Amino acid sequence: MNIRNNKTIQTILSEQKIPKMARVRQKLPDTTLPDIPAAVRQALNRPEIIDAVKPDMSIAITAGSRGIEGMDIMLRETVHFVKALGGKPFLIPAMGSHGGAVAEGQAEILRQYGITEETIGAPIRATMETAYICDLPDGTPVYIDKYAKEADGIIVVNRIKPHTGFRGKYESGLFKIMAIGLGKQYGAQTVHGRGADRMGESIELFGNAILSHANILFGVATIENALDKPNTIVALTPQEIIDREPDYLNLARSMMPRILFDNLDVVVVDYFGKEISGAGVDPNVTHTYKAASNISLEGRPRQVVVLDLSDGSHGNAHGVGVLDIITQRFVDKIDVGITYANSLTTGGTEVPKIPMFMENQELAIKAAIRSALGADRQKLRMVRIRDTMHLQDIEISEALMEEAKHNPNIEVLEAPRELKFDENGNLF
Repeated sequence: MNIRNNKTIQTILSEQKIPKMARVRQKLPDTTLPDIPAAVRQALNRPEIIDAVKPDMSIAITAGSRGIEGMDIMLRETVHFVKALGGKPFLIPAMGSHGGAVAEGQAEILRQYGITEETIGAPIRATMETAYICDLPDGTPVYIDKYAKEADGIIVVNRIKPHTGFRGKYESGLFKIMAIGLGKQYGAQTVHGRGADRMGESIELFGNAILSHANILFGVATIENALDKPNTIVALTPQEIIDREPDYLNLARSMMPRILFDNLDVVVVDYFGKEISGAGVDPNVTHTYKAASNISLEGRPRQVVVLDLSDGSHGNAHGVGVLDIITQRFVDKIDVGITYANSLTTGGTEVPKIPMFMENQELAIKAAIRSALGADRQKLRMVRIRDTMHLQDIEISEALMEEAKHNPNIEVLEAPRELKFDENGNLF
């Protein structure tokens, strides 16, 4: 899909000025675990966790589809822990419909994160087949990964953090990887199909059902600081997953990265990616929540423009529909089949819709500025970020400089300068 009559667009935007931008450093919660392997071993070294593993038990360990710092280490150390106790561990992809909703695609996602049988030290058994375990009180059947159901025990491993599309007692974390990850495409479709406004309730219902009817031995979770690096790693018994995951969710929320400027006219995001956020661009940062989430859009910039689809997204642009402007390059990278598989599983047609797109990055930024209705374009409040996972070093427009200089949590690194576009109108 290409733009026709691009000269007309160029004429309309030819006089649109882009403000000079300055690089600044935000001071965000950055306490990081110095030794991830040691932290995992310490978390696992509890009698309640050790006693859960018996000799010769076959144990399925979940591996998700997010690019989580240290996840390969967490999985490797958990495998070593199980082996040391005489267990027989293996990994299963637990990622709902991701990877095109096929086993090979899910195994490939793990491989690209460095999670292989060689690096982890255990077999990887990938399937989209599921097995029935129970019914919810309303009669909804609950299924989990076939290999997990057949195993003697299951260990769930994930990151605990605020979700991008709903609020609840349990959001992204161990409950979610049980309800959606273990449930494969069926589980993801069933949970999402109950309605975006019921996601929190559904995650809790399905998670509790799996804890009651599947042999969940324990969970291992990481909680990240604002730089997306491990701040805390915990191992939780099934009852502790129920009781303590909400506390760790609150801890994660307190350390969430954010842009330290309010009332923004334009936010420029270099990269959209599923390895960055389930929504491609984390709405906890940009406030670009989908309408069905019923989460307030207060704080949303007038325009959010994204310049590229990351290679790590593997063509999956699920979430793009809540953005305002993207680029031709972004559109060209979209794999419609993979994107629609994700969107049809989670329900709704809002999130895969392609927004207005421009031939290059310069025109995309100019179009966002022109479309920021109500903004003072002479004092444009604009921020540019690499992606919503990396918010320590960002760029701000001239209009934000005085505010930055008076904020003790912001260090100005350079004077404002013109953005440098290449001969094709791109920054990179």
